[in-house]
Amino acid sequence: MTIEIDGSEGEGGGQILRSALTLSMCTGVPVQIRNIRAKRKTPGLMRQHLTAVNAAAAISGAETKGVHINSTELYFAPGAVQGGDYQFSIGTAGSCTLVLQTVLPALLLVNQGSQIIVNGGTHNTMSPPFHFLQRAFVPLLRRMGAEVDLQLNRFGFYPAGGGEITLKISGGTKLMPLHLDSRGERVNAYAESYFSGLPTHIAERELAVVKERMTWSDEQLQMREINRNQGPGNVLLITLEHEHVTEVFTGFAERGVAAEAVAKGVIKAVQKYIAGNAAVDAYLADQLLLPIALAGGGSFTTAGWSRHAATNALIIGQFLPVAIQTAQLEQGCIRVELTKKP
Repeated sequence: MTIEIDGSEGEGGGQILRSALTLSMCTGVPVQIRNIRAKRKTPGLMRQHLTAVNAAAAISGAETKGVHINSTELYFAPGAVQGGDYQFSIGTAGSCTLVLQTVLPALLLVNQGSQIIVNGGTHNTMSPPFHFLQRAFVPLLRRMGAEVDLQLNRFGFYPAGGGEITLKISGGTKLMPLHLDSRGERVNAYAESYFSGLPTHIAERELAVVKERMTWSDEQLQMREINRNQGPGNVLLITLEHEHVTEVFTGFAERGVAAEAVAKGVIKAVQKYIAGNAAVDAYLADQLLLPIALAGGGSFTTAGWSRHAATNALIIGQFLPVAIQTAQLEQGCIRVELTKKP
């Protein structure tokens, strides 16, 4: 049996490809994907997607067809997933974290431990940056029984890339259901401006806006200059630690965009999350769907159910006997529940 997927469905982006590859490896079921990234400005496989496919093929000994730049159709038939030491290079500033997330679930399920090193972009717009995975996503995986460690070896900003992340996984994990209905009390909150090869005043101005808008103390504002050869680039991170979950909100310096505007964009997202009572924000909700589905069930409350998440749920339902239901609660909060189908 081969599962056929139309990559133009839903949000029509790269998440369809990555989730399909992950689930194919986890279930051993081949997949045929057509119209890959059909709704993107440049459809087909880009460098980071190509690296994700090659990484998935390497760890599973997969038979593949259509693996080339700009390909809009792909056949992927996995063999047995093998743990071990792997290294993959995107060759551009494409997202390392998205490549890692493609292979992580499958490597959790095999008995052998693994170490994966990926070179490319570590802090990109439109993808989870390293610190989001490290602080928000990986701790929840650990609560589900996974033994995972993530290390940033070198920053990689767009467009230069050149970053490096190491992921270490202890295999043989049986993922346990996760129920995350409340964030709990806040225990810490802070902002960091990482910058490299750019004027110091950019970070200073970003943090000044955070101080004013959030009425935070100087101890909560951290300016972090990194080696110039890891730039140029800048990312503003605002981290909110609660009893049960940590959320990370990010903004990136862009040519022609004032530092103040970058900061205000991040703060707007932070304040929206604070004003609600959901456990997780929309981005983390999307990331949690696949591991909870592999665990056979779980639930969480979220501040938003994006088209991205809805598309991810659609792909998961084609591989796993899991029902994904959403219910609107008060204050714009949504409860997401995953249960095994009878």
